[in-house]
Amino acid sequence: MLTKFDYVSAAEALQTIESGNRVYVHGSAQTPLYLLAELAKQKDRLHDVELVFITVQGDITLDKPEYTDHFKINCMFVSDSVRTAVNEGRADFIPVFLSDIPDLFKTVLPVDVALVQVSPPDQHGYCSLGVSVDIARSAVNTAKYVIAQVNPKIPRTHGDGMVHVQRFSHLVWHEQELPQVDYGAKTGDAEKRVGEIIAGMIDDGSTLQMGIGTIPDAVLKCLGNHKNLGVHTEMFSDGIIPLVENDVINNRCKRIHPNKSVTGFAVGTNRLYNYVNDNPCFAFLDIDYVNDPHVIRRNPKVVAINSAIEVDITGQVCADSIGTRQFSGIGGQMDFMRGAALSDGGKPIIAITSRSVKGVPRIVPFLKAGAGVVTTRGHIHYVVTEYGIAYLYGKNLRQRAHALIGIAHPDDREMLEKACFERFQKF
Repeated sequence: MLTKFDYVSAAEALQTIESGNRVYVHGSAQTPLYLLAELAKQKDRLHDVELVFITVQGDITLDKPEYTDHFKINCMFVSDSVRTAVNEGRADFIPVFLSDIPDLFKTVLPVDVALVQVSPPDQHGYCSLGVSVDIARSAVNTAKYVIAQVNPKIPRTHGDGMVHVQRFSHLVWHEQELPQVDYGAKTGDAEKRVGEIIAGMIDDGSTLQMGIGTIPDAVLKCLGNHKNLGVHTEMFSDGIIPLVENDVINNRCKRIHPNKSVTGFAVGTNRLYNYVNDNPCFAFLDIDYVNDPHVIRRNPKVVAINSAIEVDITGQVCADSIGTRQFSGIGGQMDFMRGAALSDGGKPIIAITSRSVKGVPRIVPFLKAGAGVVTTRGHIHYVVTEYGIAYLYGKNLRQRAHALIGIAHPDDREMLEKACFERFQKF
């Protein structure tokens, strides 16, 4: 048992991990990079240590080839930090809905040790999981041992992220800056146009879910004249701040958690991390609740905005791979696409530019060989590009193809029309 705020070295704390253990690694902006770097130094005493996590930020060290025999990465979302390792076969990927991961920890993927990064304890002995509560809450609840990297830079957030020091087997003090991502800096003209179109689809009083990337940020920049918007989302970034400050987002119309913006995690710049620190208008909650479609549907007019890699002419959405090359993961896209569809007045939206930054068409005759379907053609409703809106719900395959060609890049339409004619014999 820890006495009041006892700290030890990382080397001592990490002796808790044994060969064959399954180790959860806290993710997103909370990735405990110092603990991972220190764990790498102990590789010679360890073998077959399984590392499980969703998105991680920064250089995690243990994905490098020299650690393959000692640490096995088994991730549930493929982020930049591990993408090369996964696609070179040195790491593995588990396809899973984000909302289901807490259940995995309770059943088929029990955790031996959890490595988390937290704020310093308050006067009552409670640390905060900061801006990544998501699946971390369940990992902390179920792991046999929990090792905490205590960092004074971690925001103290409200919600499900409070953990008492007595829950930790070891506390390791290490101060470091959180990783920063500025999605707004990457927004191009096509993304801005998609943002404008989607903003026009959002009614006052809607509840928003924004996926990761530049398009959700572009949408937020176009909502300054809206009223009484709410937020129930798996994640958000800096784009939410001006709308909260100007009372555009006030959550007054939500049926559950009114007056609070609900999320599982947040990734952005220091402006965001400072803004959510001890801010009671944000609730960071366990992801099996946040992403439960039956919870999502209870709010009115849920608008779910998610991106994709490619969409075929029948409405199948690939959002996690480029052919057989794994790019990301299922995440919470289907959780919110379904939840929004079931919401009173909800709008599930797949938002893409008509072409990638490299000029590759995103609306295609068929998905690349080996591509994964994240949102099925039975779940698809709206697809939006900079050329307009295709509403596919209730449409047959020929009608879907016609609608999607209408929002494809103009230089791709002849190719798509030819493919449709060959497939359907008449178009």
